[in-house]
Amino acid sequence: MIEIDVQLPLDRFNLRVNCKSEATAIAILGPSGGGKTSLLEVIAGLRKGTADRIVLDGEVLADAPQKISLRPEFRRVGYVPQDSLLFPHLDVQANVRFGQKRNGPEEVRRFDEAVEMLEIGPLLSRRPYSLSGGERQRVALARALATAPRLLLLDEPLAALDVELKDRILPYLLRVRATRTRMLYVTHNAGEAIAVADEAIVIREGCIHAKGPPRQVLTLNALTSMDPEVRFDNVLDGTISARDDEEGTALFCPTRGAPVVVTASPDLVPGASATFTVSADDVLVATQRLDCVSARNVVQARITMVEHHDREVLLHADASGYEWTVKITRGAARALGLTERAEGRPVWLAIKTHAFRRSR
Repeated sequence: MIEIDVQLPLDRFNLRVNCKSEATAIAILGPSGGGKTSLLEVIAGLRKGTADRIVLDGEVLADAPQKISLRPEFRRVGYVPQDSLLFPHLDVQANVRFGQKRNGPEEVRRFDEAVEMLEIGPLLSRRPYSLSGGERQRVALARALATAPRLLLLDEPLAALDVELKDRILPYLLRVRATRTRMLYVTHNAGEAIAVADEAIVIREGCIHAKGPPRQVLTLNALTSMDPEVRFDNVLDGTISARDDEEGTALFCPTRGAPVVVTASPDLVPGASATFTVSADDVLVATQRLDCVSARNVVQARITMVEHHDREVLLHADASGYEWTVKITRGAARALGLTERAEGRPVWLAIKTHAFRRSR
């Protein structure tokens, strides 16, 4: 369990966060400048508030009344900021080993595991200036993991990357989550948060605006008005079961949901693991069965929730165990009769093969 009770005066407001959580992965969302980075810096020991109490799995990291404040290096907290902050004079191998105090068998094992998980073996002899943005972020993640942190703090690690590189890093975050390393992950993508996190916290002007299961907390109405950068991507993880070289497509079987047809790259061979993202804007919805349509994927689903906000409507529809998120205009929702009372109504979702952006 992590217990956080933080008060920190900032320029425009006071940061006041008080919460407890047993979740392994916690997503933190909210508008830029709302206090998310400051919160992570206090937890990491890089800043001190006027009233801090931070307890991680029973160990007190900070307690202002008792005048306890462990130095950052003794907290066993890994911190990955927006800028990877790699040491430019060190190669990748030295950067990853930097946080390890010794070079014993256990440290070597953790180094090897981090290198394998983040797939940076071919990069070990290179300097940071020669790496792409995505490669630098993978190295920064490996450096944090190699120290065997009890808590991993990720401050919008994808913020500086373009859409393609963001998609490439996402699978590695899913791998980190699978190790059961406790993680606080700051993001502007509600879809990523739903895929990665067990719990979500929305922070606005230094205070917790909402807290709970990601699908309940990260709604269109809760986020759009406060965070114009928020996105609602669909994230699917699974394996390739077949490919058609003549058509240039592959059959992808998600861990949840029905198989779908995707555009095939050379390495998408049967048995290969893969992760895809689909923007909520790239999914078409129909209230009648689609028979003659160019999209290779027509999936039958059932509406679970309809959210109306200004000119946009966000639909949530369950298809064989996977809940798709679809964004349409209010006019389209009105024409289709998809009101807040449409829960349980059958719909058909159409997704083109190229709408599936390959992450891994």
